[in-house]
Amino acid sequence: MQSAMFLAVQHDCGSMDKNSGNSPKSEEKREKMKRTLLKDWKTRLSYFFPKMARKANSKPSSSKPSPEEAQLWSEAFDELLASKYGLAAFRAFLKSEFCEENIEFWLACEDFKKTKSPQKLSSKARKIYTDFIEKEAPKEINIDFQTKTLIAQNIQEATSGCFTTAQKRVYSLMENNSYPRFLESEFYQDLCKKPQMATEPHAT
Repeated sequence: MQSAMFLAVQHDCGSMDKNSGNSPKSEEKREKMKRTLLKDWKTRLSYFFPKMARKANSKPSSSKPSPEEAQLWSEAFDELLASKYGLAAFRAFLKSEFCEENIEFWLACEDFKKTKSPQKLSSKARKIYTDFIEKEAPKEINIDFQTKTLIAQNIQEATSGCFTTAQKRVYSLMENNSYPRFLESEFYQDLCKKPQMATEPHAT
């Protein structure tokens, strides 16, 4: 069961370290890095949540989402993505699994679709292609060759639908694989726990 899960993670995230090879030392280094990220991602979020609250000029009663808000994230993947806290937590989780390129690509596509200027549309399309699509891209996503070829043709005359097919595939990949693992993670379970009320000792 564990080996099947590991293979699923590898498939979902695509090729993480293209130049490191498969030597024992490379694998050991990769596993050590993953353990470190898994250990530290909660710490990163503990700093990120208050920063987000300050940026939004809000006055939350807590520096993290309420258990009720966190529980909403399990109802649908869209609920998670629509929450600023949920998105931050999910991005940190994907980083711990070396899959952050998936959510970064999805967010880049969301921004791209809102672009009105033809000039900006063209420049953004080229950047998304060089960052996520082309072979050996720094944040290359795991999509098929046919889709990559279609995108390369589409960005010659960029429209808001250039990356629709790829974005849908990445969304499905996250929804069906990374999202369920996120909901099972210790950090998410902790966010859903309601704080226990302190009880005062009875006077004798």
